[in-house]
This record gives sequence, structure tokens and C-alpha cells, in this order.
Amino acid sequence: MKNRTYTFTKGIGLTAFLIVVAIACKQTNSPGKETKTTTTEFLTLTHKLGEVAIAKDSKKVVALDYAALENLDQLGIPVVGMAKSHVPQYLSKYEDSDTIADLGTIFEVDYEKLSELAPDVIFISARMLKNYDELSKIAPTVYLDSEQGKELESLQHNLGVFGAIFNKKEAANTIFNSIKSSVVQLKDTVTGMNKNALIVMHNNGKFSAFGKASRFGIIHNLFGFNEAQEGLDTARHGQAISNEFIQKVNPDYLFIVDRSAVVNKTATNKEAIENVLIQQTNAFKNGKIIYLDPEAWYLSGDGATSFGIMVNEVKENF
Repeated sequence: MKNRTYTFTKGIGLTAFLIVVAIACKQTNSPGKETKTTTTEFLTLTHKLGEVAIAKDSKKVVALDYAALENLDQLGIPVVGMAKSHVPQYLSKYEDSDTIADLGTIFEVDYEKLSELAPDVIFISARMLKNYDELSKIAPTVYLDSEQGKELESLQHNLGVFGAIFNKKEAANTIFNSIKSSVVQLKDTVTGMNKNALIVMHNNGKFSAFGKASRFGIIHNLFGFNEAQEGLDTARHGQAISNEFIQKVNPDYLFIVDRSAVVNKTATNKEAIENVLIQQTNAFKNGKIIYLDPEAWYLSGDGATSFGIMVNEVKENF
């Protein structure tokens, strides 16, 4: 038996070590025939929800999280089942596939269908935390998440986990290094501009704002924009604000995530958002109100594909 240890950047979801254990199994075909020995390698992962052993290079993979699906897609690893509710457009090929089982939503699982699949491994994120124990009864379940303020490190860590499980370490490193390079270039450009920004989420006529320590803090931490307003609440859905608040803060750049476009599948009319007060901001006057891809920013945001989308659409709006 041979043990090997893989080391990754530590993230919120997993500790820094994965131990690979090779287990030899004997199989006799029939009396008088030669006994065959096969070897299966298992990775033991310790994350904040527990410890799980996964067969290396697992074949029957389930993704109940879009960030995980993005990373699997980037690495060319197929899935047998996924949550098909509110699938981002850039992952539509999975939603349309008849060979991939629809296992419910990113919050609720169709356990009967999942059991029938008999998966080798299941990947989840924070939206599925309450289901972890039940899912673990069906198959080894891996919890992966992104730590606020350490989004790039978390992406590296999560890609590294997939790389170890599916023998894609080199490909995972290549994907991460490409994204990191784009982030560095973007930050250099933005920092040189010395502009501030406010990122808000719009939902059914209401605004909430997000600061440096929030889920959308990469606008400031990684992309280099100064905060138009410091000290904002770090709540998952932001700090409730008014049109007057935005007018008073007067950001150079106003980034908008239209949650209604994802939840209700109908984009909000821009005229309804850019009212008289919003029109008084520098962002409006200089044409710097930027509508971000809500699927990448709100539904996912933690995977390689959405990360790339977020970098590119900010860069393209210069």
C-alpha cells in the first residue's frame, strides 16, 4: 500500500491535505481460473463537514452546484446528473442533454433519481449544506466553497481538488494561471485609473449594496476599484439601500447585478433602474453604469467559467 499527499492552498471548504491510498482487491473469475488483482486509489478529503474517501478518477459524477459543474466542464470531466433549475446560459448544453439526469434544484434534491444513478461522487456548495448528511448516505459527498476575501485562492484550491481526483492536475493549474494572469492585468489597469465603484443588486424594484468584504468584494479586492462607500454590511444579500443613497454616494462606476433576471427570468427595464436620482451620478453621466451577467455573478461566481466571465466583462467595459 502506497500513500501520497497532495498539498493545496487552504480554503473554507477543505483542509490543505488530500491523502491518496491505493487498495488492492482480489477477484476470482471462476474455479480453477487465475485470480486477478485490481488496484483502486482512494483520496481521503477532510473538509468542514467531515471526512470522505473518494475513488480516484471516479466515473459517475454528480454536480449539485454550478461552480463545480463549471470546473468539471473546463477539465473535460462528464457528469451523469445535475440540478437543472436556473442553469446559466453558458452551461445550457448540460441542461439540454438527455443523458444527464435532472436532479432537482440547487436547493432541493430528487433523492429517488439520485439513488438510481448510484454515483461515485457528489459535489455540493453552500446552498446544499442542509442536505449533506442525506447525500452522504448515497455517495461520497464533497463540499466546496469560496471564502469571501480569498476568492482567487479558493478557486485555486477547488480546481486543485478536481485535478487530484481526476488526474487533471496540470490542466487545473493551466486554467487557474490563465485566470490569475487576467486578474493581475485588470487590477493594474483599474488601479492606474484610481476610480471608485459601487456594486448593487437590484431585485423587484429594490437595491442592496455590497462592499469590500461581501460576496461581490472582488470588484475592490481583486479588480482594484476603490470603495465608493466604505463599511457596508457583509450580509449575503447585501445592505438595503435607496435611490437617494446611490445619488449621495455618487460612484464613478455603478455595477448592477439584476437578480430579477435570474429568479424571474425576465430582465428589469433599464429605465426603471436608472431613475432621476441615479441619473445624477457620475456613473450615469459618464456612461459607466455596467450591468453584470447575473448568472455568473449571482448563480455561480466561484467556478472557473464564471470567474472568467466576471473578469472579461469588467475589462471590456473600459
